[in-house]
Amino acid sequence: MDTYVAGFVNGIPLLFVECKNIHKDLKNAYERNFADYKDTIPHFFHHNAIVMLANGAKAKVGTITAGYEHFHEWKRLSESDHGVVDMETLLKGVCDKKNFMDIFENFIIYDDSIGKQIKVLVKNHQYLGVNQVIKALNDPNRAKGKLGVFWHTQSAGKSYSMVFFTTKVHRKIGGNYTFLICTDRDDLDTQIYKTFAGCSVADNDKNPCRPTSGKHLAELMSYHKAYVFTTIQKFNQEVDPDEGYTKRNDIIVITDEAHRTQYGTLALNMRNALPNANFIGFTGTPLFKDDQITMQVFGDYISTYDFQRAVEDKVTVPLYYDSRGDTLGVATNDINERIAEKLEEIEIDDIDVSQRLEKELKRDYHIITAKKRLNQIAKDFVDHYTTSWEAGKAMFVCIDKLTCVRMYELIRQYWDQKAEKIEDSWKMAAGEEKDHLSNQLIWMKETKMAVIVSEEQGEVEKFRKWGFDITPHRRLIKNGFELSDGTRIDVDSAFKREEHPFRIAIICAMWLTGFNVPSLANLYLDKPLKAHTLMQAIARANRVNGDKNNGLIIDYCGILKNLRKALAIFTGTGDTGRTGGLGPKELDPTKTKEELLEDLKQAIDLVSDFLNERKASLDAIINTNGFERNKAIVAAKEAVNENDETRKKFEVMCREVFIKFKACLTIPGVNAYRNQYGAINIIYKSLQKDRDRADISDIIKQLHEVIDESITVTSDKAKEPNKPYDISKIDFSRLRAEFEHAKTKNTTVQSLKSVIEEKLERLIQRNPLRTDFQEHYEKIIDEYNKEKDRQNIEATFEALLKFVQELDEEESRAVREGLDEETLAIYDLLLKPDLKPQEIKKIKKIAKELLETLKEKLKDLYKWQDKEPTRDEVKVLIRNFLWDEATGLPVECYTQNEVDKKTEDVFYHVYRAYPTVPSPYYSSADI
Repeated sequence: MDTYVAGFVNGIPLLFVECKNIHKDLKNAYERNFADYKDTIPHFFHHNAIVMLANGAKAKVGTITAGYEHFHEWKRLSESDHGVVDMETLLKGVCDKKNFMDIFENFIIYDDSIGKQIKVLVKNHQYLGVNQVIKALNDPNRAKGKLGVFWHTQSAGKSYSMVFFTTKVHRKIGGNYTFLICTDRDDLDTQIYKTFAGCSVADNDKNPCRPTSGKHLAELMSYHKAYVFTTIQKFNQEVDPDEGYTKRNDIIVITDEAHRTQYGTLALNMRNALPNANFIGFTGTPLFKDDQITMQVFGDYISTYDFQRAVEDKVTVPLYYDSRGDTLGVATNDINERIAEKLEEIEIDDIDVSQRLEKELKRDYHIITAKKRLNQIAKDFVDHYTTSWEAGKAMFVCIDKLTCVRMYELIRQYWDQKAEKIEDSWKMAAGEEKDHLSNQLIWMKETKMAVIVSEEQGEVEKFRKWGFDITPHRRLIKNGFELSDGTRIDVDSAFKREEHPFRIAIICAMWLTGFNVPSLANLYLDKPLKAHTLMQAIARANRVNGDKNNGLIIDYCGILKNLRKALAIFTGTGDTGRTGGLGPKELDPTKTKEELLEDLKQAIDLVSDFLNERKASLDAIINTNGFERNKAIVAAKEAVNENDETRKKFEVMCREVFIKFKACLTIPGVNAYRNQYGAINIIYKSLQKDRDRADISDIIKQLHEVIDESITVTSDKAKEPNKPYDISKIDFSRLRAEFEHAKTKNTTVQSLKSVIEEKLERLIQRNPLRTDFQEHYEKIIDEYNKEKDRQNIEATFEALLKFVQELDEEESRAVREGLDEETLAIYDLLLKPDLKPQEIKKIKKIAKELLETLKEKLKDLYKWQDKEPTRDEVKVLIRNFLWDEATGLPVECYTQNEVDKKTEDVFYHVYRAYPTVPSPYYSSADI
């Protein structure tokens, strides 16, 4: 028999339970009974805190303002529980006396940030996660300053978790706590602040909490503010670590998207400014398994809630994947020659122009933006979206801003054509079909689309060069849409408002992450994405909204392999409650603080020595100001730009300094190296700016036309439509296993990522200017088509990674050359073009003997990299060996300069790969 139960606390009816027979659906309890009670006896709910719908077996919990889709299950009493949809579990989790009063006091908020006030009840995963952070804060044995990493997948309510956490700390632990919420983007900072403001927790107008500058931030932190919201960029002032902005120990820094905001001089400034603060990282995408730096900054995972579990718990809707787009072909086999002809028309002596041009030509960009291809995709988008028009809003992601505007023009063209076609069909139709076509036609004519891209300097001229006008798009982004009453609504709010006809957003970066639109149903991807960015992007479509069953990811550019890799890394890791989950694990640092600082010092010394050898100086940059400093920077750049190889070598060494500096950020002694780091960084950034400023737009436009003419689109009429693949149904344990590349015979298991990086690191010294453009473009097209020709997307998800095949191919090359992996690396470095077979044979012999000589020498040298005399001794050994008539390079083939260069190349390789003998970079089978 159906009934209801009221739960009283001190005579106040805080709990309402609608009970149905076990065979009845919970939605029936919501629509038939609970909704009726709210209309007929509304005063009964004036004091209500929690509403529960139950049928004896299953149960859900929510609030009086929640739609049925926002009632949620309570499946776990701890994060390590596997999770069961069970009424008993919900009663124990919510109605236990201690838990109920905790939820009533600390886990119910009222939010009006979306325009109307809603009552928000904590979800199961938020309750468990926040209380684990509270427990850590109270733990006297935790690492100083580290509260851990709070990883809850995108759309799991991270911002609300922050509100629950901070307000509970203020109520239960201490009202003097200051929370500094730190992000790395203005839009994210605004979004989080709006949530806190909407929940009446913060109000910048009445009590300033959003600094306008670095100086203002320092001022706010000197007060006992409850909340301060800032971007990491406002920590732009150097701070004496012995003074800081404040030495209070009741400051908690909450960093959003922790993996990307906590490195470099800005982060060091923050730590110097707040030396006794506690740090917690909130992230919607988990850390890579080898991301030890982030763990050193924050500590280990303190709460995890992954992508798959969120779908299982119906916190997010399932995401389906669909691969679309016709195949491409190369209409000519002389791309190289045609590019060469264009390049011959232009004198290119500037190293920055040459390097940027090389970088541009190697991108997938020219394939993805081919005119015929964009035409085909625009037409397919219109056909697809107008077929699924009732599902919700759409977002189309392009590779860059220019392509966004190009796609807008194409989509508008095909949209109008489709509307005319539907209108013709409507005239001939009758009955239900006519009504359906009428509604579809009204929807199409109402629908507004807009290009949403960030502003940049000189953009009007940039677009004009390609025949497009950015000004009307910029005007719309700034002014928004006009409403029927004459007022205006900004583009953000219009897209988030389900009933507003702004339904198609064409973007490239803005709104790609951290932009919550529940009514977004279809995400069309035509931009290569990977890792964190890819996972954040696809989460745009997984929000729960009314009767929305799923979000759909439509892939036009073959992101499948990157999606699989991201899912393998990001799902189940650290989740102790999932079969195959790795569980939290204490970081086992392989080096002491002193050793990490010594590594940083050695990396800086290498850069300094490199500059000194070329009559430039780091000290001159550090110890001078004004024009003298600028002169020293220019001198360093001139030294680095001696040739393409010196430039590349210098940049590799700089990146080593940056990596090692990040690893030392939490070590107090790192401030001693700040000036050297800053000087290296300014040279590196200046070089990058030179390259980025090199104006190649006219050249690229001409070359793009050559490539554009060479692309054909082949429609495969026989191809069966793909069945969308439910991402949440993947066997993630098996998928993760695919991405592990095991080394045998007493070596540690490494991730595939590490193996690839290792090989790339060894090959980076080869000259990339030898790229065969014809082969390169055909390879891109081939990869693109492999994704499109799959008859069964599910089979693709079960296939092994192409990366593994490429590695096997590289390893088989070593066998074909008759060398092992270690010798192959030396051989590659010594080799030069146009050698005869007999000379190549001799180089192989030299490589073997040189490697044996070096290993024999190095095995007796303890920490040889740490001492300059020892490093010099190794370099001299290499040079003498290569010069020796009996053992060295053939004098008829190699000049003195070439031998000197080969010496440098081999030394830097040995320095990197042989900290010890045997080398940790090679398997025992190769040693």
